[in-house]
Amino acid sequence: MKIDRRDFLKLMGMGSAILVLGPHSLAGAATTKAGQDDFFFVQLSDTHWGFNGPQINPDATGTLKKAVAAVNSMKSQPDFVMFTGDITHTTDDPKERRKRLAEARDIIRGLKVKNIKFMPGEHDAGLDNGEAFQEYFGKTHYTFEHKEVYFIVIDNVSDPTSSITDTQLQWLSAELKKLDKDSRIVVFTHRPLFDLYPNWDWWTRDGAKAVDLLMPYKNVTVFYGHIHQEHHHMTGHIAHHAAKGMMFPLPAPGSVPKRVPIPWDSAKPYSGLGYRRVEAKVEKAEYVLTEYPIKKG
Repeated sequence: MKIDRRDFLKLMGMGSAILVLGPHSLAGAATTKAGQDDFFFVQLSDTHWGFNGPQINPDATGTLKKAVAAVNSMKSQPDFVMFTGDITHTTDDPKERRKRLAEARDIIRGLKVKNIKFMPGEHDAGLDNGEAFQEYFGKTHYTFEHKEVYFIVIDNVSDPTSSITDTQLQWLSAELKKLDKDSRIVVFTHRPLFDLYPNWDWWTRDGAKAVDLLMPYKNVTVFYGHIHQEHHHMTGHIAHHAAKGMMFPLPAPGSVPKRVPIPWDSAKPYSGLGYRRVEAKVEKAEYVLTEYPIKKG
């Protein structure tokens, strides 16, 4: 099921959109109330540091820095920031790959929030099974808990076949067995776990196995990147939310013959680029998604 854009509350003056989603229903933003354990995090994705293409993004060295500044300017700071992959743009040169990873890391260190989580995209990890990524950003898959929400980071990019792999699926199964069936679970991946558009590599070869492992749990939400656009999908009761990228937008799945970046529009600079605030309503197992654009300046 794809969630129609008419379900969004558009805040034109702020240049953002809010979507409130729980496991069972779509709710209006005005109906939610802050609870004692509620919190929010920021999702940034597909920064592609090292990309060079003036017709696609003449400010290629500026968008990541603008996002860092925008997060720092938030009146309330997030509990943590999550980067959902493709922190850097791919290169065949291992030395250049490490240079880009180091440069991106140093820019990201400018965030006021020091609780920062990372996972790789295929541009970061696909050519060396995540070796260089791990040198600069740590593990490619792991779990952490925050205010009674259990977060699971799944690596579906380090394997060159676009797979999670049996070894990691066994790890996922073991982690899930530790949890009650009504636990609040948030999953981060880079590629979508479902078959969004396999011809464009917008899928995970064994993603259905991960979804099957998650399905018995009542409150599961997945956040991912990779497709450089907002997209919302349901597999049963599990919601999947794709984030915009911060270097260039990509066309809607299957809308054009070839997947290529959408050229820069000088009349609408930074169009299609953005990042996301996710407010966790822990008791209700709802997530308030607020989309923010990258802005000039």
